[in-house]
Amino acid sequence: MEKMKAVQCVAYGPPEVLQYTEVQKPVPGKRDILIRMQATAVTASDCIVRGFKIPRRGPRGILMGLVLGFKKPRNPVLGMIISGKVESTGAKVTRFKSDDAVYGWTLKGAVSIRFGTYAEYICLPENSVIVQKPGNINFEEAAAIPYGALIALHFLKKAKIEKGQNVMIYGASGAIGTAAVQLAKYFGSKVTGVCSTGNIAMVKSLGAGHVLDYTRDDPGRTGEQFDLILDAVGRRKDSEFKQQCVKLLANDGMNISVDDGSPQADIRDLELINQLVTKNRFTAMIDTRFRLQQMVEAHRYVDQGHKKGNVIITIS
Repeated sequence: MEKMKAVQCVAYGPPEVLQYTEVQKPVPGKRDILIRMQATAVTASDCIVRGFKIPRRGPRGILMGLVLGFKKPRNPVLGMIISGKVESTGAKVTRFKSDDAVYGWTLKGAVSIRFGTYAEYICLPENSVIVQKPGNINFEEAAAIPYGALIALHFLKKAKIEKGQNVMIYGASGAIGTAAVQLAKYFGSKVTGVCSTGNIAMVKSLGAGHVLDYTRDDPGRTGEQFDLILDAVGRRKDSEFKQQCVKLLANDGMNISVDDGSPQADIRDLELINQLVTKNRFTAMIDTRFRLQQMVEAHRYVDQGHKKGNVIITIS
């Protein structure tokens, strides 16, 4: 059988459990497409899975153990972000053809988790959350879109975002936050971002009308009330500043976190985002790039929790 380069997670633990190796190249079934990967991304979710950073006891730990594997990942090739070219298709595939440039992600729901993008090739059903890559972005930029944009869109829709609302994005400089700022602006909201000093200019450039610096500002002095606060960093990272921001919520406002349930991915959501990308109304934010064989370093970098936008892995 033909081989390919890949990175395997041989156990749960620190970045060093990731090994650059050779594995069997997948073969597409009748309704599958085989994608030659050009780029992927290391996400915060990847790092959570790699380290199994979930309480192992209790319902959630048991559920995730059943889905992922208890002692090590059932699928050792992690990664959920797709960006590449269709190399071949199954006999019954109609959505794509060979040489199509595509991007997307492998997830559809909390229990339909598929990995495998830390590799030169991945094989997926044609009805996966994948779209044609527009010509105005390259493969690395395409890899910087799905994770943050799809998660941000899911929670903004869950919060029933409306035109004219006053919206705060807490953690506005990360992969989800930078996407949320742009999408909230697209929905016609007045956007306030929260980030550190060095990221203020970037967040403003994405459409935030006002930015709070969590290292030195006093949220109480804004004089604002917010219809929606989206916590894009998650409840695991709490702070006095975040609690002060929550106090600015309007009486009928909503405070929602990316930890409030698992995002459900829909092809229509990615198609909407793709339209915005095509019209240059959504910018892919890239912090830094690594090569596939530098996956350990990439995970170390993401583990620090200070990335701006996305960390990209160049494969081809």
